[in-house]
Amino acid sequence: MTHGDLDEPATRVGFIGLGSQGGPMARRIVDGGYPLTVWARRPASVESFAGSGAVVAASPAELGAASDVVGICVVADDDVRDVLLRDDGVLAGMAPGGVVALHSTIHPATCRELAEAAASQGVRLLDAPVSGGGGAAERGQLLVMVGGDEDDLDRCRPVFATYADPILHLGPLGSGQVAKALNNFLFTTHVGIALDLFAFVDRLGLDRAAAARVLGFGSGGSFAAATLARSGFDTSGLRGAEPLLRKDVGIMLDVAQAAGAAEPTALVALARQTLALLRDGSE
Repeated sequence: MTHGDLDEPATRVGFIGLGSQGGPMARRIVDGGYPLTVWARRPASVESFAGSGAVVAASPAELGAASDVVGICVVADDDVRDVLLRDDGVLAGMAPGGVVALHSTIHPATCRELAEAAASQGVRLLDAPVSGGGGAAERGQLLVMVGGDEDDLDRCRPVFATYADPILHLGPLGSGQVAKALNNFLFTTHVGIALDLFAFVDRLGLDRAAAARVLGFGSGGSFAAATLARSGFDTSGLRGAEPLLRKDVGIMLDVAQAAGAAEPTALVALARQTLALLRDGSE
């Protein structure tokens, strides 16, 4: 199948990081008609792609060699470094002219470090963290926040469009990660507000679910409050996400310090209080 110009072969895509969010992203890519190669540390992670038309690579380097664009959606900075820079990593196999899109949420400084390593191989790099979760990926409605060269984004945009809307270009390399950290920093504060709010609702003698329905239509609603309500006010999922939220809040504060930007004092205090509540399992 071709995309764009009928004489132009379809972009070959590789994808690493087939978890709850990356898996649906990769599925949208192959369902969109792109030649897809996947790789995972655990064989179970690629089992769902049997019969999909996707090719399973034996190593990240083999995936890189088979791809014009590679999406990375693993968890943390060291995971990204590993799949790109190891002896059989993506950059060991990818041909000059390829583009790597970092969908993971990592430090902007790590993006710049990896961009230099990629450039030494003639490979371009975008930071392109995402927000919305697996459900949004399945619907093609992820938010992608992109930092890097616009020409590189133009090459990747049709691939991103299989799972994302909107796709926002925010500036030079690292800008996408700053925006994602800002988003997750603010979300963390909203979680704390929602926990406090629903405890207040209890003290007022109101029904939590009824209050959540009001907020769903009212100006006081938030994504965090809606997330709590959808879970039946079960905080286990948020508590499980505490290490990731803590990482992202840390990135935000590191970026602020490096930029010489004064921290938003009230928000920082609330974010730290929220993380402590989630870590300790109390709300």
